[in-house]
Amino acid sequence: MDLRKLKTLIDLVSESNVSELEITEAEGKVRIVKSSGAAPMLMQQPAVAMVPAPVAAPVAGPAIDAAPPAEPQGHAVKSPMVGTFYRSSSPGAKPFVELGSTVKEGETICIIEAMKILNEIEADKSGTITKILSENGQAVEYGQPLFIIE
Repeated sequence: MDLRKLKTLIDLVSESNVSELEITEAEGKVRIVKSSGAAPMLMQQPAVAMVPAPVAAPVAGPAIDAAPPAEPQGHAVKSPMVGTFYRSSSPGAKPFVELGSTVKEGETICIIEAMKILNEIEADKSGTITKILSENGQAVEYGQPLFIIE
């Protein structure tokens, strides 16, 4: 993305009431986030690496199968936002769900704290929790799988 275009976008965000702007183009994805009382912050994720990485000489060692990790079976409940994952409503409280818990669509299964706001995340499918993929207090990204429901 052109540097002048980025500068214009940053200026627009800083002068407006918009707190976050994300643009995806062929060259990659740009996300501009304005925090309170500060200048906008730019996060760019290029689709293709711009600079080739140095190539290391191969090291002799045991042959390892480089198979990709298996995708978990079932329906993945994904994080709708960036924030901090919590399994319960307060530190000493019982978790919303455990492994093997049966959930109904619309039932609260966790909380994600974003910008000091606690957001209840609901199951988007009925079934049984077969995997919990995030740890309590762990930072999660948008679209990151949190639970597997079968």
